[in-house]
Amino acid sequence: MNVLTFVFLFPISAAQSQTTLESKLEALQCHFTWDLELSRTRLNCLRDQLEDIGTEEGYSWLGHIYNLQGYIYYQLGLSNDACRFLSRATEAFRQIRNTVSDEGPWLVVNYGNLAWLHYQRKERAECQAYLLKIDALINEYPSPSQDELHAETYAEKAWTLMKFRADRELVADYFQRAIRMQPDMVEWHTSHVIGLASAFMHSDTELPADILEKMNIAKEQDPENLYLAALYLEACAKKGRNIESEARELARRVLKKPASSYSGIGPLLRLYRIYVSLDEAIDLAEEALERNPDERYLKSCAAVCYKRISQRKDNLLEHSMIDRAISLHKEVITLYPLSSLPIEIYLANIYAEFNNKAKADQIYKELLERDLDPEGAQMLYHYYAKYVHFHRNEPYKSIEYHMRAAAIRQQSLYRKKTINTLERIRERNRNRMCGEIDEFLNNLITP
Repeated sequence: MNVLTFVFLFPISAAQSQTTLESKLEALQCHFTWDLELSRTRLNCLRDQLEDIGTEEGYSWLGHIYNLQGYIYYQLGLSNDACRFLSRATEAFRQIRNTVSDEGPWLVVNYGNLAWLHYQRKERAECQAYLLKIDALINEYPSPSQDELHAETYAEKAWTLMKFRADRELVADYFQRAIRMQPDMVEWHTSHVIGLASAFMHSDTELPADILEKMNIAKEQDPENLYLAALYLEACAKKGRNIESEARELARRVLKKPASSYSGIGPLLRLYRIYVSLDEAIDLAEEALERNPDERYLKSCAAVCYKRISQRKDNLLEHSMIDRAISLHKEVITLYPLSSLPIEIYLANIYAEFNNKAKADQIYKELLERDLDPEGAQMLYHYYAKYVHFHRNEPYKSIEYHMRAAAIRQQSLYRKKTINTLERIRERNRNRMCGEIDEFLNNLITP
């Protein structure tokens, strides 16, 4: 007798109220109960990031990727797509684990997501069927103690929270718990150290010695993970080590891998831009594109490299390079239609850097008329404030847009940056708007 037949013959609804059903759903460990809240801007960005991983490079995490994609599509109001990806997750977990049984503890989160999705779609019988499946799995594969989750659940929760940029200490704790229970899972060790290093990726702060050592150990245990290898070289370069020859050797290996955001090309190009040379970074990006001319992720990586051409000290840029930068950005905008806001801002700034302020003004004008969610508006106001200050020489208008960004009650990196800018202006006390800024900051309501 299959589970759905059991549900129809012995309907759970006869023995439990709607409240009981909801309490069982709330007690599940899955994406729907993990407080995974993102703005629509970030949801679309994360959706594109997951698609760029690809199915080959992200193989060990493929079930988790599909699980998270299903949840994101649900949050975006696309429940049919959500159901499709959650079903893919079920199949991916079964294939990847390659065990005698088709089912195991790695499916608990996936079944929890499916139970929630069917509940939200008012498909009560299917929801109850998945609740029964979860009960069966928990009984067959119990966690070590009543106060702990199963190792598989800890690992997936840690990996998911890492994608949502959640509390790094919490992410590390969940990975450590999972690893203590199943120390032979190499991909868990790798993701754990990547999570530890992520706090230092986009800053000048050197990696602490203990984290660097953990990265080195993880790199030796997972030698084919070139993403980790690139991060490790970057950490070494920050400490003053000459890594140019190692970076070039790593580039040869990365170019042979399938094009993917997990291949290591992204952090490797950042390493090249900062510690080798921008020209070599551009050459490497172009070589990767020659090998995979239709790969949108590589086009976005190349666009990031070309975005930096205004930083070249010789200031003797050929028109062909500027044209390439502009054409790449335009193409990437079409390839990421729902998460293209930062690329459109970069394009406006490229025009501004190379003396076409009329086009920059036009792009910003169109963006300012767009209906954006709070975080998207904060991002736009933050960059527009910088644009009018540095390229239009309108400091008061810049302050106005910094205030607009800060006034939006949404925690984000851009709100933090713009508040810091306003505080610096107030501290210097050289602007006639300092009194207004002081009053604004004193009355600012934080979320």
